[in-house]
Amino acid sequence: MATDTLAGPAMLGTSTKARVYKNFIDGEWVESSTGETFENRNPADTRDVVGIFQKSGKTDVDEAVEAARRAFAKWRLVPAPRRAEVVFAAAEMLIERKEQCARDMTREMGKILKETRGDVQEAIDTAYYFAGEGRRMFGPTTPSELPNKFAMAVRQPIGVCGMITPWNFPMAIPSWKLLPAIVCGNTCVIKPAQDTPLSTYNLVRVLADAGVPKGVVNIVSGFGPQVGGPLMEHPEVRAISLTGSTAVGRIVGTTAAKSFKHCSLELGGKNPMIVLDDANLDLAVEGGLWGGFGTTGQRCTATSRIIVQKGIYSEFVERYVDRAKRLKVGNGLDETTEMGPAINESQLKTDLSYVEIGSAEGAKMKCGGNRLDKGEYQYGYFMEPTVFIDVDPKMRIAQEEIFGPVVSIIPCDYLEDAIEIANGIEYGLSSALYTKDVNKAFAAMRDLHAGITYINAPTIGAEVHLPFGGVKATGNGHREGGMGAIDFYTEWKSIYVDYSDKLQKAQIDRVD
Repeated sequence: MATDTLAGPAMLGTSTKARVYKNFIDGEWVESSTGETFENRNPADTRDVVGIFQKSGKTDVDEAVEAARRAFAKWRLVPAPRRAEVVFAAAEMLIERKEQCARDMTREMGKILKETRGDVQEAIDTAYYFAGEGRRMFGPTTPSELPNKFAMAVRQPIGVCGMITPWNFPMAIPSWKLLPAIVCGNTCVIKPAQDTPLSTYNLVRVLADAGVPKGVVNIVSGFGPQVGGPLMEHPEVRAISLTGSTAVGRIVGTTAAKSFKHCSLELGGKNPMIVLDDANLDLAVEGGLWGGFGTTGQRCTATSRIIVQKGIYSEFVERYVDRAKRLKVGNGLDETTEMGPAINESQLKTDLSYVEIGSAEGAKMKCGGNRLDKGEYQYGYFMEPTVFIDVDPKMRIAQEEIFGPVVSIIPCDYLEDAIEIANGIEYGLSSALYTKDVNKAFAAMRDLHAGITYINAPTIGAEVHLPFGGVKATGNGHREGGMGAIDFYTEWKSIYVDYSDKLQKAQIDRVD
């Protein structure tokens, strides 16, 4: 397997000479056809150029898809357990490279080292899980309605799969897409987010080193209109998987429908955490802080709304705000940092704009709301953890996905009231309830309209062996993770074997 001649450990801290990364097409590291590149900068310190990446175009996408198309002819015939062995080998390699991959990710994405180590671990866990699925792609056998006839269904790969991934989990989410796809026998072309391409490159390099044949996995870096558009429109791409905004999801879904592509959309969220009077308050406060400000609030599952029963509302607010004020914001490479920067200037401006919106709507801002730009913060996109209280459920800050460190606290009267507030949005990804009452817990699990519900835990923390996804505007019904991924990356084929040695006409031959 060909390797990138510039491969090697990335520099930590401020780089003096940035490395150039190439596209990976048909087993070779190649420059883009455009001859153009773009910089990947550290959002905690924009003086630090993490790497130089190819600014690719349609020609590069076409070449990658053609490589994947050729590879599919052979890869689909490799037994699934053998395909899975390559993924298992990649997991073993990724363990060895975990710390370096985590540090690369912190530099390019900004989140703290504890979180980036978790991001890499999630890719490792995903690899181990789908390595096992290589021997478990079961299909049903069923009795035929006719004598001397055998009936069964088997899973078959789809073909070339296009993947468009976000910047907030730049290795975990690509692993959710790439690993089940190749275990199922598909070939892939992936476009990483332009803000965080290095982590996806690190994952693809591991797969190449583990022995994935040329053309099975291809990576093309660049921007949405120049790479994402041609990828989703390409006639040889038979499935497209996007994790991104609801607005982009509508475009991708509409485009895919025109050529009957399989299409998986994992989109936005506005996730509620309900805290009832009988909750363990210490646990709820810590869970709400982690859910609201982990990854700087830049998760589709972030706890952006906390719905608190009035009996404990004042105490919860006081304790929550006090802890939020004391969170240490800074460069994620510092092990003592608790919250990193926004991913880029545009996202930071969006976060700050919602501070103005919330204040104008009449919500009370109890802490935060300001950009941090002095001293150690002057070269990064930092913002104070921000908490609004006494938020009306219909306010924009309680309805719209912000994707930043802005949490709205909403009072409620009782569980049914809280569930009505929780469900009163266009999204339905994750939800949570803190209570010691098992009856209320089960009622919430039934009635919260979301793809994920946690009891006595925040809205973040999904595990790789269960389906991940949501309802309503959060997506189009497909799931990532667990068997949901196997379902998306395969097609069912029904097979009938008639050994009667005569023509049987199914229902026509039935005699009552």
